Amino acid sequence: MWIGVVSLFPEMMRIISEQGVLARAIAQGVLQFEVQNPRDFAEDRHSTVDDRPYGGGPGMVMKVAPLLAAIQASKAQAPSASTQPARVVYLSPQGVTLNQANVQRLAAEPALVLVAGRYEGIDERLMDEVIDEELSIGDYVLTGGELPVMVVIDAVARCLPGTLGNPESADYESHRNGLLDCPHYTRPERVLGHQVPDVLLSGDHEAVRRWRLGESLRRTYERRPDMLARRSLSDEERGLLREHFVGSRLENEE
Repeated sequence: MWIGVVSLFPEMMRIISEQGVLARAIAQGVLQFEVQNPRDFAEDRHSTVDDRPYGGGPGMVMKVAPLLAAIQASKAQAPSASTQPARVVYLSPQGVTLNQANVQRLAAEPALVLVAGRYEGIDERLMDEVIDEELSIGDYVLTGGELPVMVVIDAVARCLPGTLGNPESADYESHRNGLLDCPHYTRPERVLGHQVPDVLLSGDHEAVRRWRLGESLRRTYERRPDMLARRSLSDEERGLLREHFVGSRLENEE
């Protein structure tokens, strides 16, 4: 997969491109990564990339010409540019909230251009003509779009075959199947007065599978009941919920 980033602070992108799992994915060719800086397309000797908003008011708006040129240059770099244009995604607080379904949808794209906004945002005419979709990583405001861009890259890369050392790891993560992840334990067997659950020491793989599924259901019920409300539960899952402490409340809700 190819990902282009448009950012006024390209050096921030090196944090994810040179470290950990993403660095390995890039080194192995699973992920290609390029950055364009709108300042490189500025039309004056000061490399100005912002201007005052029409109508007055506080703050500045990103200038149209440098940003547009950077987006176009990034799209032109994409390997699929001749057959299927890269999808352009703008990260901002006004976008649709990012979730795992959106992440997996983006991971299926051959190429993405992620635009990191700054100041008060970008000109609405660019939104109408150049941006394919707008995404937010949460209901809060950050100084710029670089951190949200990094979040999207990390989440998308994990969905690409070859990124993770064990491809099955992603199958059991929170949100992947509409549930939160189950608890995890490692050696030693007793830590801070607490023992590893006996079922995990039993060697019974089916019992372990049912325990992990039951714990995922319980944790999701406790922390994110909205996720369960959107999920169609199997007979096994409803039975496991009844076996846990939520049983009486589940019966009352039926």
